[in-house]
Amino acid sequence: MSSKNPVVKVETNLGTFCIELYPDKAPLTVENFLKYVNEGFYNGVIFHRVIPNFVVQAGGFDEKLNYKKPMFPPIKSESDNGLKNLRGTVAMARTSDPDSATSQFFINLSDNYRLDRDYEEGDGYGYTVFGKVIEGMSVIEKIARIPTISREGLENLPLAPVKIIKIEQIQ
Repeated sequence: MSSKNPVVKVETNLGTFCIELYPDKAPLTVENFLKYVNEGFYNGVIFHRVIPNFVVQAGGFDEKLNYKKPMFPPIKSESDNGLKNLRGTVAMARTSDPDSATSQFFINLSDNYRLDRDYEEGDGYGYTVFGKVIEGMSVIEKIARIPTISREGLENLPLAPVKIIKIEQIQ
């Protein structure tokens, strides 16, 4: 990896992948994400939302489906940074309030233009892309193939838990 950008390694029970972060395009979002990484917040959380050909999402629940309360306040949306929700990119999840992203993030499984800020039929705000999977996209695809169920208010929950063992900054 010869990027000048920060890179994090995500170790899961299904394999490891790496994400290059883009602080030049999404400084607040990258800073926020790295705070969660450095605090060990993501260690032990699961991918709780898996929708084939759309997204895999993590950062909000542990293996027992307990909600993991964010450690830091919500951040301002940076979805106007020019980055698009393309296959392999990583973006922040949020509520209907564009400035509500905290700890949850998702990885796009396809080109999800409807999640972009400038998409005509979208909410006008979009979702902030702040990185891209640069190694191990096959692990993401493996996660996407796990059958899902609805349980305890979560839809699209993988039948077999996909746990983040550890996320660490390696560059």
